[in-house]
Amino acid sequence: MTKQESIANILKKIEENWPQSAEKCSPAILRIHRIHDYHQQDLIKIVEANDLQRADFGVLAALRREGGSCCLSPTELYQSMLFSSGGLTKVLNRVTTLGLIARLDNPEDKRSKLVQLTEKGKVLIDKVIQELHNHEQQRISVLSEQEQEQLNALLEKLLSARE
Repeated sequence: MTKQESIANILKKIEENWPQSAEKCSPAILRIHRIHDYHQQDLIKIVEANDLQRADFGVLAALRREGGSCCLSPTELYQSMLFSSGGLTKVLNRVTTLGLIARLDNPEDKRSKLVQLTEKGKVLIDKVIQELHNHEQQRISVLSEQEQEQLNALLEKLLSARE
C-alpha cells in the first residue's frame, strides 16, 4: 500500500491554505480516522491469512461473544456485529458452506433459522482473535499502561455520547 500523507502534514496544509477550515478542524478526529484505517488494514491481513473475509469474521466473533450455545437469530446477529454487513444472507451461506456455522430450526418462529457457531468455527475464531489481540497489543504498547487507561476512558466518553 502506498504511504499516506501524515496527519501532521495534512493539518499544516489546512492551516496554511484553508484557515477557515483550520479553525473548526479537530486533529483528534483526523487521527482517530487514520488509526481506524490502520487497524482495519491489520484486521483484514489477519482475517484473510485465515481464509476468511471481514464479514465472516464479524459473524463468527458476534456468535462467539454470546457464550453458551453461541446461537442467535439473524436479526440478533446483525444487531450484535461490530460493523454492518450489507449482505448478511450471502455471508451466512458462505460460512455455512465452510462448516463454521450451522443453521437450526427456530422453535419460536418456524419461518426463520437460528445461526449457531460450530466447533470448527469456534476453534477458528478463537485462533483469529488471539492473533488479532497479540497484534493490537504490539501496536498499543507505545503507550504506558496509564496512557492506555486514559485513552480508553476518553474514547469511552466520546463513544458514550453517541451510543
